Amino acid sequence: MNRRVVITGMGVCAPNGIGLPEYYNSLDQGVSGIRFQQELSDLNFGCHVAAKPYVSSDILNNYFTPLQLKGLNASGLVYGVIAGVDAWRDAGLEKAGKETPDWNNGVIFGTGILGVDKFREAIHVLDAGNVRRLGSTAVIQTMASGISAYLGGILGCGNQVTTNSSACTTGTEGVIMAYERIRAGRAERILTGSCSDSGPYVWGGFDAMRVLPRSYNDSPEKASRPMSASAAGFVPGSGAGALVLESLDSAKERGASIYAEVIGGAVNSGGQRSEGSMTAPNSEAVQRCIVQAVEAAAIIADDIDGINGHLTATAKDATEIRNWALALKRSGKDFPYINSFKDTIGHCLAAAGSLECVATVLQFKHHKFFGNTNCDDLHQEIAEVVDASRIPLETIPFQPKILAKASFGFGDVNACVIFKAMSD
Repeated sequence: MNRRVVITGMGVCAPNGIGLPEYYNSLDQGVSGIRFQQELSDLNFGCHVAAKPYVSSDILNNYFTPLQLKGLNASGLVYGVIAGVDAWRDAGLEKAGKETPDWNNGVIFGTGILGVDKFREAIHVLDAGNVRRLGSTAVIQTMASGISAYLGGILGCGNQVTTNSSACTTGTEGVIMAYERIRAGRAERILTGSCSDSGPYVWGGFDAMRVLPRSYNDSPEKASRPMSASAAGFVPGSGAGALVLESLDSAKERGASIYAEVIGGAVNSGGQRSEGSMTAPNSEAVQRCIVQAVEAAAIIADDIDGINGHLTATAKDATEIRNWALALKRSGKDFPYINSFKDTIGHCLAAAGSLECVATVLQFKHHKFFGNTNCDDLHQEIAEVVDASRIPLETIPFQPKILAKASFGFGDVNACVIFKAMSD
């Protein structure tokens, strides 16, 4: 089967907005969710800024029962539940009844690591010989598939319920996995997304690698600078994004609103060969992934109006731009518009792909192309490939027909998905 697949619901728990309206307004106006973090300073990090959602107790009470909140100490799980439940509601879908799951609904919700703070808490409890104080929720808060299991239970999904994990590529890969399952007729609707924990125990390794910016501790909103000559490393972030993918037939049958169509995608790996490594992409693999996504979508490279890149504000930004140019055979003023949302939400690690997919799709609805707020000093190597007019500094009016979104993750793994505006 080759069924058409559309997006009928979205939700976010982002550093610069919880819920689609706030997230959209922040992206539109260039509002940053990157802030000074006192705990990073206290722990002698070189980088004292990060991006994480601030979830109030009032918000928590809208998604969790008092019993579920007891002992809850897994930030990524919280973010994922908020984003996932909101996406389901946005799609106009109901939870299954108490007796029988909905066999047509599934969950593919990824993470990189889950429940770090809960795991740390558990270590202290166990080391003190107090195993009975560990609590009954420690397992679900610390197992990687805890987020998909939690959402699957809340919604009553009887189709595939699983968790994928591919570092920074996780969220984009999940969209492609959901698309392929629905397209093949093995599900009608899948909630897909990804989440990432907050805090120093997640971000510490990156600070030790010296890949985080250290010269913007007094100006956090300027710290994340994708494609900029003054980029000094990525700002760590966290949160969750979620999308409901659904067969077009099902969406039409129930009169659902449609954000966009998913028309193809590709995933691959560079095998950590050539210049590819655990932390750097193999350029040939990146180009092949983009080309294969275009072919899978049955379009040509010239059809792409805009790109949301991975673009983390590191030395690899220029390499990524060259890879896009070579894969699409487009450069200068012929290059599509391109942006990175990491300027305002930081690099949300496993949550990055899903948060950025949501933002990419919002551009269809609002007829906009979001700007690059910290790129007023475009990197010279990028300027040699792409005309500066293709990298808008502020949000511009735009009516895209086809947008590409890609993620390139630790381990030399790649994913590229193609979205199309609904025309019929």
